[in-house]
Amino acid sequence: MFSDKHRFSLEAPEIEPTRIAIRWQGDIVGVRRFLGDHWERSYGDLEWRAEIPDRPMPWYFLAYDGKRTHGYGVRTRPSSFCFWNADRSGITLWLDVRNGGKGVVLGEREIELCEVVSREGDPEESAFQAHQAFCRQMCPYPRLTSEPVYGTNDWYSLYGQNSAHQILEISQMVGELAPNVPNRPFSVIDAGWSPGGCDEGPYDQGNERFGDMAMFASQLKDLGVRPGLWIRPLVSSPDTPESWRLSRDSKFLDPTHPEVSEHVLQMVKRVVEWGYELIKHDFTSWDITGKWGFEIGASLTPADWAFQDRSRTTAEIVNELYDQIRMAAGSTYVLGCNTFSHLSAGVFELNRIGDDTSGRDWDRTRKMGVNALAYRAAHQGAFYAADADVAALTQSHKGRQALEWLRLLGLSGTPLFVSIEPSALGPEEWTALRDAFEKAAIRRDVAEPLDWMNSVCPRKWRIDGGRQEFDWSTPTGPNPFAS
Repeated sequence: MFSDKHRFSLEAPEIEPTRIAIRWQGDIVGVRRFLGDHWERSYGDLEWRAEIPDRPMPWYFLAYDGKRTHGYGVRTRPSSFCFWNADRSGITLWLDVRNGGKGVVLGEREIELCEVVSREGDPEESAFQAHQAFCRQMCPYPRLTSEPVYGTNDWYSLYGQNSAHQILEISQMVGELAPNVPNRPFSVIDAGWSPGGCDEGPYDQGNERFGDMAMFASQLKDLGVRPGLWIRPLVSSPDTPESWRLSRDSKFLDPTHPEVSEHVLQMVKRVVEWGYELIKHDFTSWDITGKWGFEIGASLTPADWAFQDRSRTTAEIVNELYDQIRMAAGSTYVLGCNTFSHLSAGVFELNRIGDDTSGRDWDRTRKMGVNALAYRAAHQGAFYAADADVAALTQSHKGRQALEWLRLLGLSGTPLFVSIEPSALGPEEWTALRDAFEKAAIRRDVAEPLDWMNSVCPRKWRIDGGRQEFDWSTPTGPNPFAS
């Protein structure tokens, strides 16, 4: 496959296709390890693995033969959901072309499903460098931030019980801790500001704890921080018309309904008009498919439902939704969370690459955060700014391990967001935050995991040309019962 490009298109005027399999025969017995990606965020479960013939590897995979690391994948933003299988006699590309869980009704339309790309490894490069180069090949036109992104997100200190007063207090601290440079930190208000909270719309006004959201954005700017705001575009409100609702689950909106498209556009435009400089939109992959990334495997969504518009594949529908969000946001930064990674690349400036860390449970932070950073840091600057999630300093999540995670994120060359509980901050935490912000505010090379072939939670990293080691252990060892 090396140096070849393969474009696959589909015409099906008389049938309703669901999946397509494309097979390349070839001996890959020399491959020692395989690394696959994830549909949306990772879940502490990425690793170099031995051959598992029926293992779905979404979007792309790497193959290491002991000397070189080869890449096989599809260009970002395909019109189908693509995954790979690899076994000793060849590789298979599966294309899910369904509309929801049913076959797509294309009529006379022809669509390009994907473009397959591959890259032959170089023995002089590390596996991580090969990963970076292949990601750049898969996404030739990423949409990137003009400066590194850092700041605060309140979720892991307040968990939806936030208020304007609390966020103003934290934002003032962050503004004071940040270096005196033009690149100011963000203060991202997560779920909890709207009347319906995390699980219900609308997002057209603040609740009793926040009031006027435009005025609040202005107050944050006065503190020397850049305001950001969380929304959930596809969740319904109590007064949502029945015609807008998704057939799979009426709690969510069907993005193929024209009035839903307009609803999403207006939601995003409203946040921009309020003065927010970063929009975090959440849950689109779950709200559409009804599955978390780790549940999808080879089957994106249950088979017994379809969108109102049957003429497009699910991937086309998601691409159009993401394009609408992008268009409505204009020059405002967009951070996707629980979004399909390969469909977000080149559209959103930032993307969450791992499941939630924690402000309460260090073992969860280690599992989700460190693993995501190690195995998806190669997305940084190639697909988007790769957000491995928050470093929290709270009464339930502080001490040496939490400070180590903060230190690595600050040095990583990826976005740094912190959740802080003012009562948990002593002199050591203040110093660590100031140092992390100073490092995160400037552009730097992406940190490279060095022991990632042998550990799902790498300790050894190449940073700024040198080697550093981080200690994630606790006195009693990891908790096997952590969520």
